[in-house]
Amino acid sequence: MPNIIVMGGGIGGITMAYELRHHLGRDAQILLISDRETFQFTPSNPWVAVGWRRRERVEVPLGRHLARHGIRFDATGVAAVHPERSRLTLADGRTLDYDYLVVATGPELAFDAIPGCGPDDGYTQSVCTTPHAAGAHTALEALVADPGPVVVGSLPGASCFGPAYEYAFVLDRELRRRKIRHKVPMTFVTAEPYIGHLGLDGVGDTKSMLESELRDRHIPWITNARTTRVDAAAMTVEELDDLGQVRREHRVDKRMAMMLPPFRGVAALAQTGALVNDKRFVLVDDYQRNPAYPNVYAVGVCVAIPPIAQTPVPCGVPKTGFMIETMANAAARNIRDAIAGRAPSYVATWNAFCLADYGNGGAAFLAIPQTPPRNVNWAMEGRWVHYAKIAYEWYFMRKLKKGVVEPFYEKWVMRLLGASKVYQKPLVDSQPPRRAA
Repeated sequence: MPNIIVMGGGIGGITMAYELRHHLGRDAQILLISDRETFQFTPSNPWVAVGWRRRERVEVPLGRHLARHGIRFDATGVAAVHPERSRLTLADGRTLDYDYLVVATGPELAFDAIPGCGPDDGYTQSVCTTPHAAGAHTALEALVADPGPVVVGSLPGASCFGPAYEYAFVLDRELRRRKIRHKVPMTFVTAEPYIGHLGLDGVGDTKSMLESELRDRHIPWITNARTTRVDAAAMTVEELDDLGQVRREHRVDKRMAMMLPPFRGVAALAQTGALVNDKRFVLVDDYQRNPAYPNVYAVGVCVAIPPIAQTPVPCGVPKTGFMIETMANAAARNIRDAIAGRAPSYVATWNAFCLADYGNGGAAFLAIPQTPPRNVNWAMEGRWVHYAKIAYEWYFMRKLKKGVVEPFYEKWVMRLLGASKVYQKPLVDSQPPRRAA
């Protein structure tokens, strides 16, 4: 009976564990290891940060839900990976061997790349984790008590830009609801070369769309922004030109700031040689499998994906839930085939799909594939997006609790848009959606 370990308790890890149980049935031992007891629904964090969701609403205890489907759970966390020995060292010193390992850890948040950044030891807030978002809500209440300027955006090297726009728009709406927006000037500061780049060189006409939304909300912006330092009262920002030269330096006053940081791979992946790149992101081939260690797979934000193009200030590529579900489904099928002695053949198309909430509206973006030129390059705004994101929150939380294997991208997005197949190999063995065995 193969022994499979999944590292990570986020969207990638949970999806991966259920996909493995679905495709392997009870003929495999599956262990999910996380560094926390709960699952956090990251897409809802901007709502938590403005008080529209309680923290407990978007957190779910993992152990009891996984146990119902025969998936073991350990919240000790992994201290080190030894791929040459197919072994893990846990944070408490124990060691575990595996036949197959799936890395789905998400990233480590590199706040230390910029002096003064971060919610713990710095002067900026974050919506990257639910505890950080809860801390941002506390900072918002302090801002309401003593209004002043706010800065929102992304730091050099960031790769997930959508939540910055979401937070700016929902914060604007919340401040208007509290009748103090006129006391809180806002500035959007981003590493992107232009508004709406999103790490994808735009999707549809996101440049005009998001510029218009910022302009309507009286939020000026600085692009090609290389933030160099943050202190309690201001951010120091170098605005670069298209050749990477400093055009001007800004000192942007702030009472509160929410800045998305750059990512790197988690510390447990250090000293793993050919498993990772220089930023500790896992290298994978077309089958989500590491070329040097073929019994190691990776899905989600921890996967190494090169940027779309070189930009004056470094910008990474986002990995959305749409893409992560695709990766997990393909990886599970390829692990099943490897166990059966067959060569891997399922190739996940890396697509980008995002629902960005504005508070009373929103924008939906779809790029298939994510790298231009694309077969689908679509963006649309409307009030329906706000409700679609609420529906997706309900859908995924239900999926987690019930163990339902029902890829959102395959059942709804791909069919509605008539887009190309998710895989290069036809899904000849697809089954109706059901609970994990």
